[in-house]
Amino acid sequence: MKRIVTAAVLALLIGLGCLPSLNHLAAAQTERNVNGEFRTGSGKKLVMDLRTGGSIEITGQDSDMMTVSAFRGGRDGLEAQVEFNTDDAGLRVYSHYDPYRHNNFSANLKFTVKVPRKTDIEIDSMGGAVKITGIEGNIEGKTMGGDLNFSNLRGELHFTTMGGSVNVRDSEVNGKVSTMGGPVLIQNVTGSLKGSTMGGGVTYQNVNNSAGTSSADELRINSMGGDINVGEAPGGADVTTMGGNIFIRSAAKFVKAKTMGGNIQIDSLDGGVKATTMGGNVQITMVGDPNGGDRDVYITSLGGDITLTVPAGLSMEVGVELAYTQKRRRDYHITSDFPLQQNESANWDYTQGSPRKYIYATGSVGNGRYKVIIKTINGDVTIRRG
Repeated sequence: MKRIVTAAVLALLIGLGCLPSLNHLAAAQTERNVNGEFRTGSGKKLVMDLRTGGSIEITGQDSDMMTVSAFRGGRDGLEAQVEFNTDDAGLRVYSHYDPYRHNNFSANLKFTVKVPRKTDIEIDSMGGAVKITGIEGNIEGKTMGGDLNFSNLRGELHFTTMGGSVNVRDSEVNGKVSTMGGPVLIQNVTGSLKGSTMGGGVTYQNVNNSAGTSSADELRINSMGGDINVGEAPGGADVTTMGGNIFIRSAAKFVKAKTMGGNIQIDSLDGGVKATTMGGNVQITMVGDPNGGDRDVYITSLGGDITLTVPAGLSMEVGVELAYTQKRRRDYHITSDFPLQQNESANWDYTQGSPRKYIYATGSVGNGRYKVIIKTINGDVTIRRG
């Protein structure tokens, strides 16, 4: 007599322990999820070596457990092997493909990880977005491509993506984050965290670089292309972009700003400035005690208007050079709220490529303590009293 066992009966027998679990025996081949739970304790290290790549989301929790859930999606997701290894140092998560099968895999892995809040993290991924929140420790790593999102961190942060945006928010961290292509946003962060991009804008909003100390550090930004936006730079700023605008809302001590092509705007500067653009307008407003600190000004544009506002009572020695070419679109002028002596060259200068003439303006205000040097080509120059 032939036995027929329905799916419901089979499930019941498995549940009662009457038969071996077929699902368990086939899990490595058919199940999309691979899970692990480990009591590592606080203050340990999580290492993720993902030869398969995959998105990563790591969250700190009030527990001494590390839990990992790996979802293996995509056409060849089941070909991806996920392994766990624990020791006294912590937990290592390793993902890879069988190298003897084929090398044209198409898979989409997603790792969701929870760890104790005090955990060091090290990540090396072949590609995928990374999101980390609520961690205190040393965080370092790289991904071959994907967005980076970090929030509510404390400690050291050193992370790189080969392509994608970078966002760091609401954290107390030192270190550096970088991308080969994409924007960088650092917002509500305390600490000496640097951001850089090879192609995209860099924005600092409400960043306190003092890292809890009494003296603020200089803010340094170097972008290979894209706008630079800074909310506050109380310790001074040295910013450079190979192509883009520079905007600084507020700064103290000094600003050094350089762009190969774009505008420079500083809304409130309590200090000196050296600003250079290869083609763009410059607008700077100086504030604060006119007799305190460094107040020297050096502004150069190779094609654009320059507007400088200085505090009333600033003692300065002014020198302005405005060049205009034969093929200029309009007439250009030097306008000043302070008395300046102006004169114009009579003959065309043919030594600089395109023929040009010059308008010069010089003058001394007060005892001439600070230098104000301004140069532009085919642009107006305006000096205002604040």
